[in-house]
Amino acid sequence: MKRQTKILLLVMSGLLLGLTGVVLAERDDHEHEYEHEEHEHGYLQRWFAPTRPVISPVVSQLYQEECGSCHFAYQPGLLPAVSWQQIMQNLDDHFGENAELGEAEQAAIQDYLLSLSAGRVDQGLPRRIKASLDGMTPPLRITKTRFFLHEHDEIPQLMVQDNDQVRSFSNCDACHSRAAQGSFREHEILIPGYGRWDD
Repeated sequence: MKRQTKILLLVMSGLLLGLTGVVLAERDDHEHEYEHEEHEHGYLQRWFAPTRPVISPVVSQLYQEECGSCHFAYQPGLLPAVSWQQIMQNLDDHFGENAELGEAEQAAIQDYLLSLSAGRVDQGLPRRIKASLDGMTPPLRITKTRFFLHEHDEIPQLMVQDNDQVRSFSNCDACHSRAAQGSFREHEILIPGYGRWDD
């Protein structure tokens, strides 16, 4: 009888450890987002509501062709509407390059970006990005959002800026193997020359 009890306890322990592993793995797929609460001294940030770090992939062929031919075609939900509007109104000096488009193409791309921008779509990643911008002037660069800076603050320069295969944090698909599909999950990160990232 004692032997059966020990075997049963071992089996139960194994199942418990297995379930713990599943829960921890699932937590890796979830991130926390900002919530701002009004407080007598302004706004307090706190993490809440785990959500998947995903975003709708780019569906505009025009945007993919015109913008994606020079750099990663960033999903509209990675910036708020006001940021995209400023970017699209200054294409003659697009981060040091002339990216001017015809009037019809510019209007179509701007409409696409604004309609799916952070704050206008109810998805985990755009919602967190929008929340992280409360109280600050919306930046023109995704890499300047509070959310982006928080998520990348532990990655050393030698893996990105000093890495000839990456060069910049704006080169999303160099490390995020499924960025084009709209997935930025941590377990999918493969840094060229270094392999999987695990913080």
